Amino acid sequence: VQLQASGGGLVQAGDSLRLSCVSSKRTSSNNAMGWFRQAPGKEREFVATISWNGGITSFADSVKGRFSISKDRAKGAVYLQMNSLKPEDTAVYYCASSRSSIGSTDPQSYGYWGRGTQVTVSS
Repeated sequence: VQLQASGGGLVQAGDSLRLSCVSSKRTSSNNAMGWFRQAPGKEREFVATISWNGGITSFADSVKGRFSISKDRAKGAVYLQMNSLKPEDTAVYYCASSRSSIGSTDPQSYGYWGRGTQVTVSS
């Protein structure tokens, strides 16, 4: 299974971006999906997750109220809508497919990872 993330870029603080992640196979239709990010010199951290049917979502405290996550099971895709971006959101963003139908904040729960897309927010 390959996951391809896209949609990153260079934006200014307060702008919005929408990240997309498409799976090479529709295995993600029955699996939770998640987004993580890693800033330079920092560990990878959880951003958001969505359950297999999109009914349950969870967000890191740092992005609550600004980010939303959605899923298109038919396309095997997951999206991360990022609004009111801040410089501290700058990182490489990775999408991942969970081993289960319910998402988790633990990266060990995810079996497949995309290569990441860079998001840079200038002040």
